[in-house]
Amino acid sequence: MKRHLISAADLTRDDAVLILDTAEEMARVADRPIKKLPTLRGRTVCNLFFEDSTRTRISFEAAEKRLSADVINFAAKGSSVSKGESLKDTAQTLEAMGVDAVVIRHGASGAPYRLANSGWIDAPVINAGDGTHQHPTQALLDAFTMRRRLIGPDAGLGEDLSGRRITVVGDVLHSRVARSNVDLLHTLGAEVTLVAPPTLVPVGVETWPCEVSYDLDRVLPKTDAVMMLRVQRERMNAAFFPTEREYSRRYGLDGERMARMPEHAIVMHPGPMVRGMEITAEVADSDRCTVIEQVTNGVSVRMAVLYLLLGGNEPAVTHTRTEGN
Repeated sequence: MKRHLISAADLTRDDAVLILDTAEEMARVADRPIKKLPTLRGRTVCNLFFEDSTRTRISFEAAEKRLSADVINFAAKGSSVSKGESLKDTAQTLEAMGVDAVVIRHGASGAPYRLANSGWIDAPVINAGDGTHQHPTQALLDAFTMRRRLIGPDAGLGEDLSGRRITVVGDVLHSRVARSNVDLLHTLGAEVTLVAPPTLVPVGVETWPCEVSYDLDRVLPKTDAVMMLRVQRERMNAAFFPTEREYSRRYGLDGERMARMPEHAIVMHPGPMVRGMEITAEVADSDRCTVIEQVTNGVSVRMAVLYLLLGGNEPAVTHTRTEGN
């Protein structure tokens, strides 16, 4: 694997399958009474969050602690960032403290790439979401959830998602999750269709490795997994659709629409959900909805990423000996 995880597009098929297979091993650790591995003992990981987060921040922290890493949590609110400190100065402060890896979420697209390639800090950088650009670990946990549900935990080992049809519905324009999923699912061999109002489809989407549709009802009967996206009002500076009611009527997933999907098909959502808008309570609480499962799988996938980026792709016993040669 490469040194940093900035974009899902950076991963080859072999990289992605290696992460998913490693996450399967990590998931077995979660079933034990003591959910800890000594793998990152003595390593310090900093969670650098410039944007609000619940699931991603807690998930990364849980993953780090289960690998026995020392964790530093940094939130922009209440830090020197609110006094005007730049990303460069923050990074150099962390470098001076000897941080071994940085997990960063930032409102500006490209901030993790800048951090990884600037020379400000000599540590692996993991992108936990940057603006409307990328969120690679979310795409990985989504792919992991699909593989487990559609193929099986054991049968899926070493497998990709070739031939599977995935539909991503909602605010694609502002969604880093949609971009990351299109990149990763294409790499894993899946066929992706984006469904959204024309106003919420990005310019240049014709160059993406996916299909685009404006008719949800036409796509649902042949989909293996449908991923509903939240309408990101906090990133909107204009009216992109007339009313919430009309959006929900045309692009929301309710029980009637779910019934038209194949029996094996699953419903996904990266969270947070807005019940009654893009998804009804009936669908969100059904057995076919994997939202809680995705949160559980997120910890396993992030454990796998941290393990592989911080030297876990070599056998732990021989790693120390070969280092000195």
